[in-house]
Amino acid sequence: MRRDWKQLLMWAVGTGLFAYASYSAVSQSYGELQERQALLVTVMANPVILLFRGLPSGAEQGQLMVFLIFPWLAMLAAFMSTFLAVRHTRMDEEQGRAELVSATPAGRTTPVVATVIHGLIANFVLAALTTLGFLATGLESTEANVAGAKIAGFAVGAVGVAFLGVGLIAGQIMRTSRGANSVATWTLIITFLLCGIGNALGTPSDDLQRMESSWLTWLSPFGWGENTRAYADNNLWPGVLALVFGLVLAGVAIALQSARDLGESFIPERLGRAEAGPLLSTPTGLVWRLTWGAILGWTIGGLLTGMLSTSLASVVDQASADNPAIVEILERIGGAAGSIEQATVSVFFIMLGIFAACAAVQIVSRARQEEAHGTAEPVLSAAVGRVRWLIDYLVVAFIAMVLVVVAGVLGAILGLASVDGGSELMETILVTAFGQLAAASVFLVLTALVFVLAPRATIAAGWTLIAVGSILGLFGPLFGFPDWMASLSPLEAAPKVTTDGVQLNGLWWLLVVVAIGAAASIGLMRRRELAAGG
Repeated sequence: MRRDWKQLLMWAVGTGLFAYASYSAVSQSYGELQERQALLVTVMANPVILLFRGLPSGAEQGQLMVFLIFPWLAMLAAFMSTFLAVRHTRMDEEQGRAELVSATPAGRTTPVVATVIHGLIANFVLAALTTLGFLATGLESTEANVAGAKIAGFAVGAVGVAFLGVGLIAGQIMRTSRGANSVATWTLIITFLLCGIGNALGTPSDDLQRMESSWLTWLSPFGWGENTRAYADNNLWPGVLALVFGLVLAGVAIALQSARDLGESFIPERLGRAEAGPLLSTPTGLVWRLTWGAILGWTIGGLLTGMLSTSLASVVDQASADNPAIVEILERIGGAAGSIEQATVSVFFIMLGIFAACAAVQIVSRARQEEAHGTAEPVLSAAVGRVRWLIDYLVVAFIAMVLVVVAGVLGAILGLASVDGGSELMETILVTAFGQLAAASVFLVLTALVFVLAPRATIAAGWTLIAVGSILGLFGPLFGFPDWMASLSPLEAAPKVTTDGVQLNGLWWLLVVVAIGAAASIGLMRRRELAAGG
């Protein structure tokens, strides 16, 4: 807890504030009951929307608030918990901390048990602050609303505990912390999609205000959390199911820890080739070899995002005919004053920019990990200077961003096949894609600058920048933030297509920041020594 309290407090407080801000989105955009009912009718008519939203349970403000925001709150709890679990188990073994603890009278399973207790406390605090966030909204303080806030907070924390167990199991079966985090993250993504698909395949009520999820949803901890139906049924048992699931996995992890040697794993690390291939003859090739798996994952995400951006554009256009609030929201987030299809593409391409930025930050974070673990030192002991070493990571990170954005463009073009007159969207696709590439580059150079100036803060600062930029750019207009605040996000300031043409105002400061940030990080790297250690 001493090592984690600052970052866990950021996760918990951020989640609570996110829950609090959701009320503003609902009250401003769907203040009237008729507007909320019309939105749910739209959702039932086009259930693919449920891939990215929760489970509809009614048209009251609290019910719609949970429908719109719960999956993202649960995802924050899940990420916090999986990272915590891997950090204090497999990563501690990698870095030798676990061996030092094992040299004391502490038992072999003590670190895992301590991690379970630590994770439960962290999720309890997150659940409590999420509950307070919902209680602090403008909803009437009726008994039903208070109970709904408590159930919503409990469900978010219970999903976090479920993924705490997932992270603990991943830390036992994988040989490296990177592998364990990958397994946990892919499990999170797959179960999130299973929940969304299960909701989309569900059965709507006769009045089109409620959806009964299909059996697929019950294969996912996200689905268990959503089926608590806060502010509607207030079911406690699906949340208890998630809680018990996490505790059972934690027990299995403790048993697995007892059955293996320190530093070993149940899935052995794959042996390398006897001779290096031509790719490893250059330091740039080495960086690519170390990061290509992450690049592939973000590129696939970009492709799917692009396909959804155009294939859903016509669906949203039809839905907006009966619900003008949808048009207002999309135009506020996407910043496009043209057609509803243009606004839809702009919103999805903001997500594409987030994926590109995540790919870049992950690669720069890998440079920090190589430095902290001491594996950068053998590279720098050869004929590779510090500046060249950093430039290699920046180049590969930029290539990764380009691949993510290009994949998004190709996906959008494929999606145009299902849209009549889709060629009219090509300008929006290309302009928005280029703009989001520039926006993602800002996150790249800022993270690189932190890496040079304060290397120990690289990983936390990089992901915090993306989180803040995403909230301001993607949710800021929805939550009613002032325009100047939303414009602080590079994602929001990126070029857009409007009825008056291409809006390039924000592009110039994005390019200036990229140029200054790249030059400063490269120049300052000449004066920096290696900073080993976590």
